[in-house]
Amino acid sequence: EMHGLSKMALNLLKIETSNFICILGITYLDHAGSALFPESLLKAFTDDLRNNVYGNPHSQNISSKLTYDTIEHVRYRILQHFHTTAEDYTIIFTSGCTAALKLIAESFPWIPEGTKQPSSRFCYLTDSHTSVVGMRGITASMNVLSVPIEPKEILLAKSRLPAEEQNCTTPHLFSYPAQSNFSGTKYPLSWIQDIKSGKLCPIKIPGKWFVLLDAASYVSSSPLDLGVHQADFIPISFYKIFGFPTGLGALLVNNRIAPLLRKTYFGGGTAAAYLAGEDFYFPRKSIAERFEDGTVSFLDIIALKHGFDVLEKLTGGMEKIKQHTFALAHYTYTVLSNLKYANGAPVVRIYSDTDFSNPDVQGPIINFNVLDENGEVLGFSQVDSMASLHNIHVRTGCFCNTGACQMHLGISNEDIQKNLQAGHVCGDNIDLIDGRPTGSVRISFGYMSTFEDAQTFLNFIIATRLSKSDAGIPCQSVTEPMTESVPDDHLSFNSADKLSQMLQISDGELRNIPSEADTTGRWQPLEPEAESIRAAVSETAVPTCRKGGKPITIARIYLYPIKSCSAFEVTEWPVGNQGLLYDRNWMVVNQNGVCMTQKQEPRLCLVNPSIDLKHKIMVIQAEGMDPISVPLEDNTGKKAVICESKVCSHRVKTYDCGERIAGWLSTFLGRPCRLIRQSSDVESKSHQKNTKGLSSATNISLSLVNEAQYLLINVASIMQLKEHISARLKEPLEIEELIRRFRANIVINAPESFEEEEWVEISIGALQFQVVGPCSRCQIICIDQQSGERNKEILQSLSAARGRKVSVYLRSYSSASQKLHKSPHTYLFS
Repeated sequence: EMHGLSKMALNLLKIETSNFICILGITYLDHAGSALFPESLLKAFTDDLRNNVYGNPHSQNISSKLTYDTIEHVRYRILQHFHTTAEDYTIIFTSGCTAALKLIAESFPWIPEGTKQPSSRFCYLTDSHTSVVGMRGITASMNVLSVPIEPKEILLAKSRLPAEEQNCTTPHLFSYPAQSNFSGTKYPLSWIQDIKSGKLCPIKIPGKWFVLLDAASYVSSSPLDLGVHQADFIPISFYKIFGFPTGLGALLVNNRIAPLLRKTYFGGGTAAAYLAGEDFYFPRKSIAERFEDGTVSFLDIIALKHGFDVLEKLTGGMEKIKQHTFALAHYTYTVLSNLKYANGAPVVRIYSDTDFSNPDVQGPIINFNVLDENGEVLGFSQVDSMASLHNIHVRTGCFCNTGACQMHLGISNEDIQKNLQAGHVCGDNIDLIDGRPTGSVRISFGYMSTFEDAQTFLNFIIATRLSKSDAGIPCQSVTEPMTESVPDDHLSFNSADKLSQMLQISDGELRNIPSEADTTGRWQPLEPEAESIRAAVSETAVPTCRKGGKPITIARIYLYPIKSCSAFEVTEWPVGNQGLLYDRNWMVVNQNGVCMTQKQEPRLCLVNPSIDLKHKIMVIQAEGMDPISVPLEDNTGKKAVICESKVCSHRVKTYDCGERIAGWLSTFLGRPCRLIRQSSDVESKSHQKNTKGLSSATNISLSLVNEAQYLLINVASIMQLKEHISARLKEPLEIEELIRRFRANIVINAPESFEEEEWVEISIGALQFQVVGPCSRCQIICIDQQSGERNKEILQSLSAARGRKVSVYLRSYSSASQKLHKSPHTYLFS
């Protein structure tokens, strides 16, 4: 046994792996975000829909009566799951837990400030989800005060009110999570009765306390007995339990408070009678029907019946799920907390209020940040990218729980405001500001998680942070007996070395690097009418002397006509208001219209587009396929359907390039996809990122790029990086291959490596650019741009060497259209 759990229980779902074929090859560790649905649930549900006709439950026909009766059966099934009955609780279906919380805030019988009797208070634990904290917006509009309570305050608040104050009937509401979605801490369910009885007072104020138990995180992996712990309001989301359906939740309301709830709006089905010509409305008697505005999502509700059936069949019940998931979390926590570098420094910093010794006080959630051997935090987005390369799915950020994030990471209120001013908002990938973390990494286990999932994750941490000689230490320190040990056959990553002395590369060395453009000559001169709208840059233009006096030349010019496809190298190229002409003007989308990149489809790099300006076509080639061409002229006539797409938070207008190219791409990539192009009548605006002391360029236009018009890398920097990476790879990388992986537009030859990081603006001939900032490289640099094969070590080595930042973004603010030249007479200066 392992922590009192039999091996059979630990391997609970091994006999049902066919139920989760959607995750074969994936280690899914974000069960606190959403459970995964089994194949048998979908089959049972779709079989049900094939065999029955379900009509709108508000009608009176046979199919509608079947729907109504089935929904009522599901209500009883939910109550049974939580060990209660319709005598004590009412089920109100909502669109999710958040909608349930909003309903409570709107309908609770608050007494506002300024009345003759004492006013109400809304109190909430600071370790609460955003959706709970957001209730204070509604209470404030009702002139009701909100009071945040820290966990340590409620633990010390055991004092009864004086007897004369206990008779006050003013209603107050206290909300707390049964399980923190940040750390997995389980707060005592005994608080419910203690608060309702007056034994425990969140704040000392006369009145009657009601309890809102946020159970969304808790009920995904733990049993909740409402027969014992009778909270007044329990909001839940069903996808947290079953994985399907999404967009459906419920509010369980204690029947003693239900009649006191106030309803102002009434929608379809909620009125027993009303008049359109005057203010008369009489609500339905049933609390559920009174609050379920409009037609409920009846097919999704029917799916819940199959969710409960399948869950019971696969697991044997919530108690077994609780023990199973906790055993996995306990094992992972034990190993993770004992990982040390050679100097004794911990590999991770775990944010927890418990020691993972008791499933009654700790859920299957582990929250942490990865540290380097000097104790500095590695940004969570960096860890997320590395995990993705290993097909490990985690969650990062603050998890919609700013209060817990502040409490565990030591982030002050002033820090939050300063981070916002620095450009950081909830959910973005800005993980470090001034070296301090803005969030963390969270892993969480679900009922379909396995021991192998835990081992895979631990192997990932060990392989990317420790050397082979260190890796054996943590496993030996695990105190609980194990049936298997963490294998060390992948422990190949050494601790980060200090960068060696900076290299310099001469013009002669640079010229030895072969250039594809020198041999292919694919670029064609502009037609006279195209040339007339662009001013040529004189090669004899005399630049201002850069600091240090040494000129810098352009070694390469690349454009990428189709986003995430192969590069097209040129010796000179027109520059427009979106950057290099035709750079990232097209992109490949899947059958749902979502942009495809090499992260999801590495074979995109084998699609080779080239631009023929003379014949006004883009020629697309790929091995084993006949070449196909696409016209350069913007096809926005009557036949083209303009639609909106989204690329990395940019909203762009696009049109489809037709069936012929769609069939070509689908055949080559082996999946349905289409080619779309950005419409010329709408321009995407760039992010206003902080620049180095310069005012931001206004109205900068972007094509289908992620952040800025241009990306620049320095050959000297790449040479420096190559030395660091080669020591960690079985087969050394050629410098040309490494340059291509960074997918830059401009490759320069500067005397010193990484000096480009200190520049604020540069000029190339008559063209002027702002340096927007460094580019944080994603996992695309792990893809060989010639073969489409992945190598995870590249990003890991880059992370150790440079924190993933090697190239810089450029933004052009030249008013006139120009040309960019590759020439020894073209100087670049800062």
